[in-house]
Amino acid sequence: MPHASRRNAGADRSGLRQTTVSGPLPLLLPDIAWPLHDAAGSRAIEAMSAASLPPHTLMQRAGLATAKLALALAPHAQTFWIAAGPGNNGGDGLEAAMHLQRAGKQVRVSLFGDPARQPVDAALSRARAQEAGVSIGSGMPSATHADVAVDALLGLGLTKAPEGDLAAAIDRINSLTALRLAVDLPSGLDGDTGVSHGGAVANATHTLSLLSLKPGLFTAQGRDAAGAIWFDDLGTATVAAAQVPRAWLGSAAAAWQFEQPRRHAQHKGSFGDVIVVGGTVNMAGAAILAGRAALAAGAGRVYVSVLDPDAPTLDSAWPELMLEPRLWRDRRAVTAATVVCGCGGGDAVREVLPQLLAHAPRLALDADALNAIAVDSALQRQLMTRARTGQATVLTPHPLEAARLAGLPDAAAVQRSRLSVAEQLAAQFGCVVILKGSGSVIAAPGRVSVINPSGNARLASAGTGDVLAGWLGGIWTTSQAHPQPPSAALVAQAAAWTHGLGADAGPGQRQPHGLTASGLIQRLAALN
Repeated sequence: MPHASRRNAGADRSGLRQTTVSGPLPLLLPDIAWPLHDAAGSRAIEAMSAASLPPHTLMQRAGLATAKLALALAPHAQTFWIAAGPGNNGGDGLEAAMHLQRAGKQVRVSLFGDPARQPVDAALSRARAQEAGVSIGSGMPSATHADVAVDALLGLGLTKAPEGDLAAAIDRINSLTALRLAVDLPSGLDGDTGVSHGGAVANATHTLSLLSLKPGLFTAQGRDAAGAIWFDDLGTATVAAAQVPRAWLGSAAAAWQFEQPRRHAQHKGSFGDVIVVGGTVNMAGAAILAGRAALAAGAGRVYVSVLDPDAPTLDSAWPELMLEPRLWRDRRAVTAATVVCGCGGGDAVREVLPQLLAHAPRLALDADALNAIAVDSALQRQLMTRARTGQATVLTPHPLEAARLAGLPDAAAVQRSRLSVAEQLAAQFGCVVILKGSGSVIAAPGRVSVINPSGNARLASAGTGDVLAGWLGGIWTTSQAHPQPPSAALVAQAAAWTHGLGADAGPGQRQPHGLTASGLIQRLAALN
């Protein structure tokens, strides 16, 4: 398997690092943060790099990297079908075809578009492939039989939904059981947002991102479409390091950077209090799940202030939880704690929010608390005031809750632009925002956003969002024991990373289809 040597790494002032690589590097759960560049940033990197290199160099490197990865992923494959589009992404595919042909493979290229209108570099790669003996046909073949299919149709060239032969080619790629390798981006996927433009999207088993990593590979539809993601900077890391990224890919380093061993002389008071406020009739379990998660995160004491007057006064499975129905009214307790509010709170949460917004130094707002704020301008003004008074707030909306807060019509509007919506909410309310979903987005005012790569659809079960809120609260309060307590943004990154990690299978483990919220808490506790 091709691997990358980390030749050098430098940290920026946020603690996020840029790393130089050589050769395709697999990106599963990265140890360090990686910069993500949108289409504009990627094209700038390409243009500046090309200006300092001989003509055609980048495409030659891209084609070679693609061929090497294809051979490494399928060393026994004999037949390769390359769907090459009309632009430079197609040129990368043609360049790869030349190398595969020279490696003794049976290579067939289907070229979509007029060869006479190809960019100069792509035309050069087509000529090199023809000289090597590659069979190049025009348009869709009547049948496709291959051990490996290479999607080199569109890449960053996507500007609208694929139509005609391009759409048919994507459908053909998706119908194949062969290994499917996308060059740079799965065709039809927007690299900035991770969504389609309303048309078909290629479903790759592997994607080799070239020159830069794109945000859309890691959020919305991107993770499903891209499969396993690989990266090759094509020797342009020095140029890329000068570009401000559109976002960062979260990492283990960011998640664990403020963890430290507990000293013998510390006691439960050293690790702070968490107060969970929520849980009404038939929804007390949401608040209890959040409380259990806060305990699992290491909080010294956890109180659950359930808003249902008939709620139980003891969690028999977790007797360590202290159920105090009216604790949210105790200003002294609230002022000294990290507060998690909204889990299963229903309409009753509106009564408690003014007190919590006014006095909680660290406040995580979830679910019904977010819905209450979305329809109450007075609560919104109070929320905005918190940042100016030095109080920290983290919002944890799912897409529909984010739509309500942002005044958007539905969750689909959020999913079409997850980074931008999360950043809009962070700027509007002066808060850190964890926009949940595939590739959760962590946004904070004045900071480059982070996309979290951990987690999977096993988290799609009732209560796992409550677990995230409580886990966040527990990490946040325990982090205050650190000599340099981290910002709310760093705590949010750590919470999202480890919460997702709790759902990920370890090496060699099966990935069961479902995971209950209680089971997730057990897995999270094992991480500590």
